[in-house]
Amino acid sequence: MAIFKSNDPKPEPAKPAATPAPVPESPRPVATAQPLSPVTPPARTGVPMASVISKALKITGQLESTEDIQIDGEIDGDVRGVGVKIGSNAKVKGTVYGDEVELAGTIDGKIEAKKVILNGTARMTGDVVHQDIKIESGAFIDGHLKPEFGKSGAKPASVTSTPRQLQSVPTGT
Repeated sequence: MAIFKSNDPKPEPAKPAATPAPVPESPRPVATAQPLSPVTPPARTGVPMASVISKALKITGQLESTEDIQIDGEIDGDVRGVGVKIGSNAKVKGTVYGDEVELAGTIDGKIEAKKVILNGTARMTGDVVHQDIKIESGAFIDGHLKPEFGKSGAKPASVTSTPRQLQSVPTGT
């Protein structure tokens, strides 16, 4: 308070004589407004925040976001996001779609993503359709890994004809 008294000597004599409450209010808005304006806008602009499903939540139905999603609870339904992180205690029953999906918990369904990361604690039951995949030691997968993310329906047709060609080459030789 001594700092505020030396900076504003004229308002102090007038306000303490009338009411002691207005004296603390006038220095507070001036002091508070200065630090908030330079700090708050740069901290929040341009930094997207992930939507968080906490461990206390259980959701039934589809979950969609145009940004990142962090799941620590339970989801019974499909999940769509740009980046989807499934925590070590999280459980998802359904398909998880995203540009990048990181699994540390449990999925009973399917993953369709450009990039998939299966941490050592991951438990995956279902297929993983991917472009790029990283599997850490200890991860469990009961399903198929399909490196076909983003390819059209023509890919399965060419896969079907390729094994026939491979069989006919060894038979004819």
